[in-house]
Amino acid sequence: MSKILLPLLLAFSIALSSCASPVTATPTIVSSTDTATPLPPSDTPAPTDTATPLPPTATPLPTETVTPSPVPVVESLKAVVNTNLLSCRYGPGAEYLYLDGFLQGLNVTLVGWTGGSNWVWVKGDKRNCWVNAKFLDIEGEFKTLPVVYPDLAPLPESPYYSRSTVLSANRDGNKVTIIWLGVPVSPGDFEKPNMFIYVIEVWRCEGGQLIFDPLFANYETISFIDEPGCAQPSHGRVFVQEKHGYAGPAEIPWP
Repeated sequence: MSKILLPLLLAFSIALSSCASPVTATPTIVSSTDTATPLPPSDTPAPTDTATPLPPTATPLPTETVTPSPVPVVESLKAVVNTNLLSCRYGPGAEYLYLDGFLQGLNVTLVGWTGGSNWVWVKGDKRNCWVNAKFLDIEGEFKTLPVVYPDLAPLPESPYYSRSTVLSANRDGNKVTIIWLGVPVSPGDFEKPNMFIYVIEVWRCEGGQLIFDPLFANYETISFIDEPGCAQPSHGRVFVQEKHGYAGPAEIPWP
């Protein structure tokens, strides 16, 4: 083959190669799932809300609730009079009408108390009456007796006089002042010359305790202290006292 023809054949071959369809490389597409290959499970659990113990709640346990224990009630208690002569009265206070007298050493039976003072109810042959517990030697605690005043041990009613009317009840801080309508009592109906005509029974708050406090007066007004802080509401009433009994009560509209 001539030297001229060889180059021509080589050039022709190169031209044919350039005319052939080009081969395009197909790119490899990596899906997002390939990059999201999950890690192998770890021995240490991921911190979650359910894996952390809840803190103790602030709700108090039932044992933390302070509930006053009920005082056990007994039907009666035995006692002995420890003073020379003890007056037993129609009401639970030193200025109520006199009913009976007890000599020192007498055995008595107690069947109730006021619930707010140290006066106890003594069982009698015909009628029960009231004495101050400090003049008795009591076999037990008198506050375990049932509370009988005023519902179960009412004052005897006067057949001759009508009840009074409370005209006003005012408060100035802890001081309460009561004014009521006067009811004249005949001197012949006095049990004794220095008898009080009016009995003002108040259940008032003192030191966080509701106490029973019978007050006595010969004038139509009286003042006393009633503090805040008692679970039970304070209240009171006014009686007219004469030797046959008590007229009333007139309820006090508590200020």
